[in-house]
Amino acid sequence: MQYPIPPNPFQYTADQLAAAAKRVRRNIILMNSTTGAGHTGADLSEADILVTLYFSVLRYDRALDHPFRDRFILSKGHGAGGFYCTLSEAALIPKELLSTYQAFDSSLQGHPVKQKIKAVEINTGALGHGFPVAVGLALAAKMNRRPGRIFVLLGDGELQEGSNWEAAMSASRFGLDNLMVVVDRNKLQLADRTEHIMGLEPLQAKFEAFGFRVYTADGNDITSLLQCLDTWEATRKDQPSVLLASTVKGKGVSFMEDNPAWHHRIPKGVEVEQALKELE
Repeated sequence: MQYPIPPNPFQYTADQLAAAAKRVRRNIILMNSTTGAGHTGADLSEADILVTLYFSVLRYDRALDHPFRDRFILSKGHGAGGFYCTLSEAALIPKELLSTYQAFDSSLQGHPVKQKIKAVEINTGALGHGFPVAVGLALAAKMNRRPGRIFVLLGDGELQEGSNWEAAMSASRFGLDNLMVVVDRNKLQLADRTEHIMGLEPLQAKFEAFGFRVYTADGNDITSLLQCLDTWEATRKDQPSVLLASTVKGKGVSFMEDNPAWHHRIPKGVEVEQALKELE
């Protein structure tokens, strides 16, 4: 049976993706500094991953109602700022909404809310919830013979939640080759390095032990991400996959990079000027 699978509506080249990622990062700085809210470091680390997905990999229609579209879940819900700026770049939400980020009754809350934004597949924020729901969506697609793929983005600190490993066990048990788990592996979380708080290594071996096919990439390099995701699509069969994307928290702004203080810090004054200059 032939399914009318929608193509990616942008199909950007690697150079176009890199330019879009830079615009997204600039909007993150402007939005967070203007509204005084957000998780700046996490927003910046995930930007290349989100742009690669929305402007090259994900197959969806602009109305977001095609039954066979790919679905994306931001399990690390606190990275909503980077997500919203990506949706704005893709014209899936009005750019004007960015100035309302986390304001009372805004559509752009601190964690994504499906009831407020059509482009949000599920509400996330409580860490460890997005991955299990992604497994459910992938299993439902398999059972209903729907070709849409399920992508879910996790934070690495989030993997300290046990519900993720229950989800991994289920994904393997049901052979969910339509599921791609992407880990934003910036090695930092709220207060310190992940390996100081609750070590995750050897992370690749753990996922392999749970029956996953494991890919590794530089998560801040568009070409590296595209190569991994293209290989996955061409070879996926009978097992779920995970992409361990090595990233830098605060990527793109020198004084924020790999600095735990910028997990929840908001740039002000000259910091904003310097950040925007570095992202020109």
